[in-house]
Amino acid sequence: MGENYQAPEIISPADYRFGTDTLVTTETDTIAWWEIIEDPILDSLIVKALVNNQDVEVALQRIQEAEKLYRMQKVETRPSLSYTGNVGYGNYSGFVNPNGGNFTYSGGAQLNWEIDLWGKNRRLSEAAMADYTGTIHGLRAVQLSVIAKVTEGYVTLLENKASLKVAEETLASRDSSILIMNDRYEIGYIPEIDLNQAQIQQAIAAASVPKYKRGIALSENALSLLIGENPRAFITDLNLDQQKRPPIIPAGIPSDLLKRRPDLLRAENAIISQNAKVGSAIAQRFPTISLTGFGGVATDVLSGTNAAVGAWNIGAGIVGPLFQWGKNKRRVEVEKARLEASIAEYERSVIIAFKEVEDALASVQFYREELIAREMHVKAAVNAERLSKERYDRGVTSYLEYLEQQRQAFEAELNLINLKSKILVSYVQLYKSLGGGWITREEKEQAEQEQSQN
Repeated sequence: MGENYQAPEIISPADYRFGTDTLVTTETDTIAWWEIIEDPILDSLIVKALVNNQDVEVALQRIQEAEKLYRMQKVETRPSLSYTGNVGYGNYSGFVNPNGGNFTYSGGAQLNWEIDLWGKNRRLSEAAMADYTGTIHGLRAVQLSVIAKVTEGYVTLLENKASLKVAEETLASRDSSILIMNDRYEIGYIPEIDLNQAQIQQAIAAASVPKYKRGIALSENALSLLIGENPRAFITDLNLDQQKRPPIIPAGIPSDLLKRRPDLLRAENAIISQNAKVGSAIAQRFPTISLTGFGGVATDVLSGTNAAVGAWNIGAGIVGPLFQWGKNKRRVEVEKARLEASIAEYERSVIIAFKEVEDALASVQFYREELIAREMHVKAAVNAERLSKERYDRGVTSYLEYLEQQRQAFEAELNLINLKSKILVSYVQLYKSLGGGWITREEKEQAEQEQSQN
């Protein structure tokens, strides 16, 4: 009963708006997360997270649960065999025995088989299989999310450490300057406002130091949670500037997402499951036919003896709804409504997937363009700060100009660090939005071996 599953018609864009240099086929270019950011410390953290992360463990247990439910449902289409036994005393065992009380007993095996004439149990098995397959895709989605979160958390840690270094160097420079400014003020060489301005800039740099120390601590706590450990500090190897620019990630064509992203595959399996449940609900409106059989031994109470004799029977029964106030009809309508909802959710997930890829491609493209300008900004700001100090020392310009150049150079360096962090994160987001790739090196090696054998 019910219609067989047909995939929803999805209108996908012909190509992406951005990242034209990444549009190569994904079938031959599968992404490996360890090739995006080549950092040994990060690699070890991701490997540990894939083993210890509690979300991954929950997803694994969901797979076990769904598999057992599928196996349980699958046997519903097969005959079931059970044993039975009973003993009693009295003058009644289906019939009244006028001779008084007797012991009666029986025992044997009983066979029950529901003839799945309308395919109700087969549809439920189909739904359970789809649920099981969906949990497998769900695990992969969780693994990709964990990989992305660990990488983003690690990049954030590097960003905070780099920012802290700039803040500490700036503070040290301003501590030295404040001593000179204080001496100049004491001898009346500069007005008090110049000293106050220098103190303000020193305070700004001083406040930045604990800010980035706090950022480091929070980043480490977040990473510890992701790898399934109590909060601890992390020793990093390569700093933010030493990270290599990630390679071009193959984006492929938009329609690739439908068969690559695990969250979309999981959503599609939800439709398959719900479609099968509609068929099962329709089948429940029709009669159920069952075969039964019994074989064993029993006493014959009416014979007046307790001698056991062989007992057996074979029967068939039919049960069907006659008048239930439209309950079965409403059940079908409920399942159909759930089916339409699952289709709508899938379509929404597809649109979100296209949007996430476009966002990531645009971020990669325009962050890289912005990087050129930011590097020029830092170079010019640092040089302007140096020249402004020389001008101030010679009495050519005011101290206010020098302070402004200090502020701009400090902000420019921090903005550059933040942009470098965003570039790395944008590549990670692109990896995730495209559905990822190899989860482990062993998975990649096995696929390469199978490909070489074929």
